[in-house]
Amino acid sequence: MKIQQSALISAFGGINFVFELLNTKKVDQLLNDNLPVLPQQSQYGWKDLFYSLLSIYMCGGDVIEDLGKNLKPHFTKNPLLNMPSPDTVLRRMKELAIPNKSARTLRGMVEHSFNTNPMLTNLNMRLLKDLGVFNTEELTLDYDNTILFSEKEDCSMTYKRDKGYQPGVCTINESNILYIENRGGNSDAKSFQHETIERAFIALAEHTKRKPDHFRADAASYQYEVVKLLEDKVKNFYIGNRNSYVEKYYSLVNLWESITDSTGECMEIGEVRICPFKKQAGKKAKEYRLIVKRKATKSNQLDLFMGDAYEYRSILTNNLNWSAVEIAIFYNHRGNMEKQFDILKNDFGWNNLPFSHMSQNTVFLHFTSMIRNLYNFIIQHFSTKVKGLKPWYRIKKFIFRFIILPAKFVYRSRQVTLRVFGITNFVT
Repeated sequence: MKIQQSALISAFGGINFVFELLNTKKVDQLLNDNLPVLPQQSQYGWKDLFYSLLSIYMCGGDVIEDLGKNLKPHFTKNPLLNMPSPDTVLRRMKELAIPNKSARTLRGMVEHSFNTNPMLTNLNMRLLKDLGVFNTEELTLDYDNTILFSEKEDCSMTYKRDKGYQPGVCTINESNILYIENRGGNSDAKSFQHETIERAFIALAEHTKRKPDHFRADAASYQYEVVKLLEDKVKNFYIGNRNSYVEKYYSLVNLWESITDSTGECMEIGEVRICPFKKQAGKKAKEYRLIVKRKATKSNQLDLFMGDAYEYRSILTNNLNWSAVEIAIFYNHRGNMEKQFDILKNDFGWNNLPFSHMSQNTVFLHFTSMIRNLYNFIIQHFSTKVKGLKPWYRIKKFIFRFIILPAKFVYRSRQVTLRVFGITNFVT
């Protein structure tokens, strides 16, 4: 076997098409307009730092250290990117960190730590606006918390009995990250949640005058403060409930409608009007619809409270226009949040936090969530240009089918040309 070496050939030639696409969307200008001005003697700009971070995940890496010997040789003399060292990227990200805030509940002894970064939140919102995310017919927001297990210096014990952080994340239209607020691992999802959600709405209102059409959340949002906030900020909300809060109303459901869910299981849907939060709201307490779902238990064992062999779930909503079945089906799509967390953790680095402090890791979460949002735009664009790509593909397939493409830049006649070795599968 004979080997001919060429030091200028990169194994990741497809990433150059991604850089060109981002340049057409003026992502570099967006970064420069919304991030602090770097010193004139800086060798690397925000474009170099951000594109390098993006290259890690779009070239198959999973930690920032991959920028060193693993990736940098493939970007030698690349006219679209001046790739810095991992230390440079980490240092610049540290400079964007904002100190944590802490608080305690009225009766609690636990100190809750929170970290927000308004500058990066604003940058992400502007990016979503430029990508046209706010121009869809309807805006649907989902809120949930997830645990990022880690042994970092300021990590605290989570309810899963392992150390980590527990950030609150709000998505828009199920596939884009709208807002992130990092939290200590010991901060349960319920504490100060209405304040977190309110900050998300305030940030959103600065970039679009539209009131979101729908808001979905789990049982941790079943609070008077949250419901009162949602009444003002969204048209329709859908909040899951713990059975212990509302099971006393289940026996009031008179009419059940049978449907088959996505897994093929049969369930029944009913509804009843209730007036929760009377103690907090007093005479101003409002009436809402309680959508109740039940399905037969596999053991056929009778429930002591209900007196039947059903498993119950319920949703509190102010939507008076949709049927109970339509609301139940719509709320089930909230499960897409778990898919988004899986993508962020396994495809975009959330399982490998680079810093030892929560404030600095918040910066990392914001940058990688923006990369996640850009990936939606990138895969949708190239799925119309390249055979074998679909807009719903995870990043692994995108790397194998598009990014891994031997190529090198050729300098000839005062022009720079990308020479590709292989078949590109571009649609002609």
